[in-house]
Amino acid sequence: MLIGILNRINSINENMFSGFDGIIENSGMPAWLADAVIDSFHILPLLFIVFLIIELIEYYYSEHINSFMKKSEKTAPLIGSLAAVIPQCGFSVIASTLYIRKFITKGTLIAIYLATSDEAIPILLAQPSKTYYILPIIGLKIVIAVCAGYLIDLLLKDNKYIPLTEEKDTVQIENTEHEGCCHHSISKRRKRELIYHPLKHTFNIFIFILLITIVLNFLIFLYGQHAVLHVLLGKVEFLEPVITAFIGLIPNCAVSIALTMLLIKGSISFGAVMAGLLSNAGLGILILFRHSENIKDTMKIISILLVISIISGMIIQLF
Repeated sequence: MLIGILNRINSINENMFSGFDGIIENSGMPAWLADAVIDSFHILPLLFIVFLIIELIEYYYSEHINSFMKKSEKTAPLIGSLAAVIPQCGFSVIASTLYIRKFITKGTLIAIYLATSDEAIPILLAQPSKTYYILPIIGLKIVIAVCAGYLIDLLLKDNKYIPLTEEKDTVQIENTEHEGCCHHSISKRRKRELIYHPLKHTFNIFIFILLITIVLNFLIFLYGQHAVLHVLLGKVEFLEPVITAFIGLIPNCAVSIALTMLLIKGSISFGAVMAGLLSNAGLGILILFRHSENIKDTMKIISILLVISIISGMIIQLF
């Protein structure tokens, strides 16, 4: 049903931009640049609709999800993974804060990081012809995250947490100010942001997509269909998951956008994209570095996240 709606919107989109496409194509731009501009502008309406829906979900349901996860105790890795895979801004930030205050275990935190769905899903939803990637990405993220979360807690014996039962603890968490991707509050939401933030976020992501698409199209124009893979990796395909997993650690949504665009352009393998998306925990890692008093523990978390992402990417790539 959702795919059908997106396809219909996409058809309307094509008709709406037909005049604009003609102007760009006849402007004298190089073909690779004209294609980048046209492709980027075409996804604008769909991108805004997707981010608007995400904003509504965050506004009305994020507190229920967060509260349920805090009180889920032994099922936290499962609940956290399922909640994190829903595209939303700042879930990994909240998870990092909960971990620092010992309300969730290390396994739960890493499960949330692995499952976190940054910009990949919205971008794929805005490209109806590529939506077949969505279910494999979501399914693999959930399976890997849940298995890793429980295994980490089992091996590290990290089952010591402080149950969130006292009212003062709940108030303390709720009053914590969390900042999201566009420097807006994700812990104290305002109704006026229901339109403003999707607009701002759509514009920011559009700029990233436009710039990344221009670069990719230029490289493909120069070096052929698999330009990016050849330039970045020197034709050593098995190293893709290693490199993308390290790139995924960069706490910026531009990373997941770049990886997704590489996948759409066919310039990188699905296993490599999964490795990068698994390690890409958004701003959550940044919170650990800023507020955690135990730098060794933070480095251990990042190392575990990196190893799981690389191994998972390599296994996926084999199949």
